[in-house]
Amino acid sequence: MFCGAPHILGTYIEYGKPFSQPTGYMENSISYSSIEDVQLLSWENAPKYCLQLTIPGGTVLLQAANSYLRDQWFHSLQWKKKIYKYKKVLSNPSRLEVVLKEIRTLVDMALTSPLQDESIHQAPLEIVSRLLSENTNLTTQEHENIIVAIAPLLENNHPPPDLCEFFCKHCRERPRSMVVIEVFTPVVQRILKHNMDFGKCPRLRLFTQEYILALNELNAGMEVVKKFIHSMHGPTGQCPHPRVLPNLVAVCLAAIYSCYEEFINSRDNSPSLKEIRNGCQQPCDRKPNLPLRLLHTSPDLVSQEATLTESRLKSVIVTSNEIHVEVERNNTANQKMTANVGNDSEPNLIDCLMVSPTCSTMSIELSPQADRVLGCYVEILKMLSNYDDWRPALASLLQPIPFPKEALAHEKFTKELKYVIQRFAEDPRQEVHSCLLSVRAGKDGWFQLYSPGGVACDDDGELFASMVHILMGSCYKTKKFLLSLAENKLGPCMLLALRGNQTMVEILCLMLEYNIIDNKDTQLQIISTLESTDVGKKMYEQLCDRQRELKELQRKGGPTRLTLPSKSTDADLARLLSSGSFGNLENLSLAFTNVTSACAEHLIKLPSLRQLNLWSTQFGDAGLRLLSEHLTMLQVLNLCETPVTDAGLLALSSMKSLCSLNMNSTKLSADTYEDLKAKLPNLKEVDVRYTEAW
Repeated sequence: MFCGAPHILGTYIEYGKPFSQPTGYMENSISYSSIEDVQLLSWENAPKYCLQLTIPGGTVLLQAANSYLRDQWFHSLQWKKKIYKYKKVLSNPSRLEVVLKEIRTLVDMALTSPLQDESIHQAPLEIVSRLLSENTNLTTQEHENIIVAIAPLLENNHPPPDLCEFFCKHCRERPRSMVVIEVFTPVVQRILKHNMDFGKCPRLRLFTQEYILALNELNAGMEVVKKFIHSMHGPTGQCPHPRVLPNLVAVCLAAIYSCYEEFINSRDNSPSLKEIRNGCQQPCDRKPNLPLRLLHTSPDLVSQEATLTESRLKSVIVTSNEIHVEVERNNTANQKMTANVGNDSEPNLIDCLMVSPTCSTMSIELSPQADRVLGCYVEILKMLSNYDDWRPALASLLQPIPFPKEALAHEKFTKELKYVIQRFAEDPRQEVHSCLLSVRAGKDGWFQLYSPGGVACDDDGELFASMVHILMGSCYKTKKFLLSLAENKLGPCMLLALRGNQTMVEILCLMLEYNIIDNKDTQLQIISTLESTDVGKKMYEQLCDRQRELKELQRKGGPTRLTLPSKSTDADLARLLSSGSFGNLENLSLAFTNVTSACAEHLIKLPSLRQLNLWSTQFGDAGLRLLSEHLTMLQVLNLCETPVTDAGLLALSSMKSLCSLNMNSTKLSADTYEDLKAKLPNLKEVDVRYTEAW
């Protein structure tokens, strides 16, 4: 707090006898506690910029370089002198009235001090924190009086760790106290708006967590919490505070984890989520899971599952002080699956669909308090998902599935969280619903957990169908996505199509149209599934018509070059391509037309296409992804003045035959440009003018 080295100037008066003191810089320190008084020299002809310090046995004059520095010294010395006084007075409190008076005076001094330093406000809070921790015999009313006294300091300052712990205790013991509403509310609001990292301040997070639980204990319960969340968001459609949502999510995740913490810590060898789902609680009791690929069921594995001893099929019970876990296993599926073992032919897929793999349920019973905490914070996640501006960031934060596996195996938790996942699946924005997929290859995402056979699926596939519908309607109508469904979720897709789900019928038709399924028997089973419902039969007939048109379109003949008139639309292009054979078409110009990404479904049917001009069209990222999977032999592509971004341009890295690429006036970034140059070895002509990469 002291700036610059003090310069001594003046005389000492010791026992009434003056003597000369040489001038110069201070060589020996003077303790703050020994300073009796500090004054600014104001008499006539006094040395400039001097302070007079009165100490036992004499006086010291300190000369500063300017008036600003002198005033800094003066207020710093005054502050230190008074803070020592309050530390001494409040370390041995006698009467509460005196303590409260001194605390109020201390708070006023901190608020009126001209010094701008964090310690000016933190020092009084630390003194009060020490007072509360050392005097455990104070009554609850006395605690509240002290909290009210320091409230003005808390408006612009985070409470120190020890004070946070005291506040947590108060929230737990007196959740209905007016102090919680009137004093703690602005403190928690400031924490949520300005805190940058709860990892460095874990007690701030714990205090926020206990405060929200205290609100939930009020008569109105979750309505009060809902109003608090709304106050943090603000009345407008966009929250002005970017830190609020990440901080609220961090508090929710920590609270939910605490509900299962004792159970997690009580187990030395915690099994994986897959093992929990299969009811394996002990290492010796773990066994391989039946594969979900129903078309290739292993007879040996099915036989092994069917011959498990009865003792291993009984319920396994694991208990801890707060949590009771009961695992039940169902062997009905095994008995049905073994009925077909012994036949050399592959089991019928439709029959397999009606038989689920080995089913296991895990019933976790939390303590009443943990159950209330879980219900409160899952409800907050639901509230957060209802705000349109928060949903993209919330989906991104939850995409890695940041919950313990015990929570994901808890039926109540996954059932309540399903609302949040449903909100993501209903959001048309790609940045939201794309977070349903796994954050990286080889790791499960919400799409896998809530699909049939997933650990969190508790319905007949309605949420799964909803997720597939939104993903297919966006930019995931690609071979990669369809291949993933065919490999992992073909059974559920066929079962839902059999029940008339239109999205799943469309999925099966696309699998046939893009030749995703190689196995002839499987293709016939898909066709049988489609023909078993009215909607499926209609879509399959349309597919057959498209296939006939495709054969006619791809038949050798027709022009090698084609240019559509300006202002042509997707419908015009589709009508033109359906009018004859275009098997020889190599050069297609759609420049200055009104075509969009929707026309990509027609472009990918042109087998000889080598040059494509999309200059000044509305062709976007979704169309580029589709072209990159099907037109791998394309050599020249003009995307000048199109709305494509890095998200779509990155997909071009799979088009190894590209030798000319025009990205003039697009949203191309420098990093994406470098990535494309590295992955396209034949690229010779590139136009990146008027882009970030230019």
